[in-house]
Amino acid sequence: MSTELANRDPGRETGDAREAIIFRVGPQEFCIDIMTVREIRGWTPATMLPRSPGYIRGVINLRGTVLPILDLAQRLDLPSVDPTSRHVIVVVQIGAQVVGMLVDAVSDIITLADSMIQPTPAVASEASRSFVGGLVALDGRMINILRLENVLGEIRAEAA
Repeated sequence: MSTELANRDPGRETGDAREAIIFRVGPQEFCIDIMTVREIRGWTPATMLPRSPGYIRGVINLRGTVLPILDLAQRLDLPSVDPTSRHVIVVVQIGAQVVGMLVDAVSDIITLADSMIQPTPAVASEASRSFVGGLVALDGRMINILRLENVLGEIRAEAA
């Protein structure tokens, strides 16, 4: 069984439950499987890399390892802002690739059952559906489940 929330069939009801971390990017909330999160740290200014994609903020030194920082807002075509001390970096790992994602704030850790997850609406663009694997209605909020594999896809391919 995959630990990636968004790689599951959102319509499946197997009774499986897993923990997810919720974070905010602009006015929207997203979640990812907590098993992909290595750490959450405060914003650290990144060193720019020449000719890198616009959504890559640069790299930071994380305990002797060069860590690429992805501006999640820019990657998702949301308005990007200049990071402040209130922003955080969510360090995630997919396979051997470790990447930091710049987000506005981390808000919750929740337990998600398969029955809570609704499919991404057909009205969403193909690009949206490739990044969002489903939606969760929680306390009057709509939370997007990120397909982290797809969000990090090009970064992972460039690192290979």
